Amino acid sequence: MRKRAIVVAASGALALSALAVPAAQAAPTAGLNVTFSNVKVNAGKTVVVGPTTKVTVNVTYTVTKPANVSAGSFISGPVLYRGATLSEQSDSIFGDNEGTCTTSSSTVLKCTAKIQFRPDAPADYDDLGNGDAGAWKVGALAIANDASSADDMKWQSNLGTVKVQRAAKLTVDAAPEPVKKGKTITVTGKLSRANWDANKYAGYAAQSVKLQFKKKGSSTYTTVKTIKTSSTGTLKTTVKASADGYYRYSFAGTSTTPAVSAAGDFIDVN
Repeated sequence: MRKRAIVVAASGALALSALAVPAAQAAPTAGLNVTFSNVKVNAGKTVVVGPTTKVTVNVTYTVTKPANVSAGSFISGPVLYRGATLSEQSDSIFGDNEGTCTTSSSTVLKCTAKIQFRPDAPADYDDLGNGDAGAWKVGALAIANDASSADDMKWQSNLGTVKVQRAAKLTVDAAPEPVKKGKTITVTGKLSRANWDANKYAGYAAQSVKLQFKKKGSSTYTTVKTIKTSSTGTLKTTVKASADGYYRYSFAGTSTTPAVSAAGDFIDVN
């Protein structure tokens, strides 16, 4: 599924029509004589998106052009895609607008752009779906202002990678409290993550989660045991009360979901 295309005043119609045809026809590797480098999406950090709220990230990149090509004669922007190359891509994500560039030299432009991720998009945009979580390749597009054919465009593949993940939440509750030393403590909780298809948080099933303990006065958590979430993402286990301190659950994350730890729940042992 294609996401929102770059929208521009001078050549937006060409950009949109090019994206509407099969990728093998729409993404020539030659044409407009510019090259892209130093592309950084979200400063190289993972993009984490919740169930409903739009996330906008910055992209920086460098454009190298011939000295006789005016910086104002074309527009450009980053592209996220899946597939071997842009010419073979199966899915793509574009920003809403072209990048903004400043002249560094007669041949070098320093540019910035934005890419929007919408899990619950308005009618004119495409939603993120759960299948969109994970790794994306980074490419870029340039289009001449007076473009009349694909020869007036430049698509460049394999400029890096970025990970897009579904935001996660983790809770914990240790009870009873206070408790006598040696008695049983029951520790419950839930691991959930953004469901972009349903636009809400939902339990993350069958995931390994560590139960950790930090003794009062200490700054370090140690792992007590590892358990798995239920089919609905819930957690439940028992331990023997030994000392005053904090219990928490900690999840290491997956390729589609970031690591997350619950805030510690204090237990008073007497």
